[in-house]
Amino acid sequence: MGKKCPEPDCPKCLPGWLAAFGDLMSLLLCFFVLLLSMSTMDAKKVAEAAASLNGALSVLEGGTKVKVSPERQQETTPIDAEDEQAQKMKTLKRTVIELNEMSKAEEGGKATLEEAENGFMIRLPAKLLFKRGSAKIEDDDALLFLKRIALIIQKLPANMRIHVIGHTDDSKPLHSPFRDNWELSAARAISVVKVLIKNRVKPKLLTACGKAEFDPVASNLTEAGKEKNRRVELYFFSQDEDDKESAKKSILDAASGG
Repeated sequence: MGKKCPEPDCPKCLPGWLAAFGDLMSLLLCFFVLLLSMSTMDAKKVAEAAASLNGALSVLEGGTKVKVSPERQQETTPIDAEDEQAQKMKTLKRTVIELNEMSKAEEGGKATLEEAENGFMIRLPAKLLFKRGSAKIEDDDALLFLKRIALIIQKLPANMRIHVIGHTDDSKPLHSPFRDNWELSAARAISVVKVLIKNRVKPKLLTACGKAEFDPVASNLTEAGKEKNRRVELYFFSQDEDDKESAKKSILDAASGG
């Protein structure tokens, strides 16, 4: 009998359980990567990911509806409250900008949106609305602008009010049916109020008044200053004393359709 050949030395391999463990860790890693990516996926992609997990890991039952939690979305993509307020502010400003673009107003004669006590004020130069010495609104762009403002007012809460205030420069109205600036400024405010009411704004929300030349925002010594003083202001404010802090937010929510 011949001699038995010695058995060859086999290289030592990793134990079998370690390979299975490595596969499991890889699958778990993929699982958590998918969960993380779901926070920014749309519904269709989330459903596709869920189906993939169901086939690969068998951890989800067939037909289970997957929904991304809104709370989770907010945690993964936090929104700064100030940024949200600023975005709403832009919505209201856009309407004012459109009026300036339509009317091709120069820098000194543009409509503006400004913060005021307990609310906001839209300041409209008189020449965007009226002819010199007149209180009749005939310009189509101005009428369209006031119609858009009326739509915003309709969305305001019941405690909000709007003062429409007419102003003039210190020159006496010439070639005009109005005897003085009191009559002219008040008539212009009333004309704006009537347009808003015609566009379904409740009359009880509105107040019209004229201040003539006695509340200027610029010097009446120059023509540019006089032009700034000839204006109509829409002052939005809260009627309730205990709700003044929320007045600005209410106006912005209404303007953005909230």
